[in-house]
Amino acid sequence: MQELRGKLAQVRREVAKSVVGQEPAVTGLIIALLAKGHVLLEGVPGVAKTLLVRTLSSALDLDTKRVQFTPDLMPGDVTGSLIYDAKTGEFEFRRGPVFTNILLADEINRTPPKTQSSLLESMEERQVSVDGVTQPLPTPFMVAATMNPIEYEGTYTLPEAQLDRFLLKLVLDVPERELEVEVLRRHAAGFNPRDLAAAGVTAVLGADDLADAQRAAATTGVSTDVLSYIVDLARATRQSPSVRMGVSPRGTTALLAAAKAWAWLSGYSSVTPDHVQAMVLPVWRHRLQLRPEAELEGIASDAILRSILSSVQVPI
Repeated sequence: MQELRGKLAQVRREVAKSVVGQEPAVTGLIIALLAKGHVLLEGVPGVAKTLLVRTLSSALDLDTKRVQFTPDLMPGDVTGSLIYDAKTGEFEFRRGPVFTNILLADEINRTPPKTQSSLLESMEERQVSVDGVTQPLPTPFMVAATMNPIEYEGTYTLPEAQLDRFLLKLVLDVPERELEVEVLRRHAAGFNPRDLAAAGVTAVLGADDLADAQRAAATTGVSTDVLSYIVDLARATRQSPSVRMGVSPRGTTALLAAAKAWAWLSGYSSVTPDHVQAMVLPVWRHRLQLRPEAELEGIASDAILRSILSSVQVPI
């Protein structure tokens, strides 16, 4: 187990060769890999969302494909489509970029909901169905989607069903002054974000090692008190006066999976309330549907979740 954790720590060091700061987002991506989940990265343009996913992919010995989501992108451009073969006179299924280990869905909210929903079956069932035939996706499979804040022009709000399939929503902020100076220092020294190999980023973790780490994280112990604590937190979201629809049972299982992965990654044999609390915001911030009056008052999901964490009794 220590060897696997050491390799994951090395993955973080490889990412740091290209991406300055953003350690919480790097940790979140690794947790999503361990929990077999998907990640939504939100932030204003230019905070290294795409570079972060590309660098993580380079640090993993896994197949990676990128799709730039645009308003004219069609579902078949993502999942694949039937192509007529004039030589045989038959239709042949040509696989789309979703058939990979890590799919970088860049600016997912710039494409209409019809194309966004093309990923639903892939994310939930790890398969693609075309013309009545089911095609399994490779293992492991993770969607790492980037998006700009919805108030920007030319974007579409992701449907609730789509958001609920993401294990984590990570928010990337503009770096602090010292970190931004370091970014400029690297560029002044010749760093090219399009050439990660020149930055020294190498693959240090393969599919077999990742599968072992996933199995180990899944066996992390959890007590009945901690399970009850997760349920109490979820029920508190449903009773909040600012929330129109709280966390569903899928959200509680997502929080449990993320907390187990974080506990294992931290070297613990069982989940503690601290691990649950650390994962509440990234796992649940995109699952709350706020009341219109709360949105008008500028109340954010993170503030509601912090209030709930402070009010629900923690098991000792």
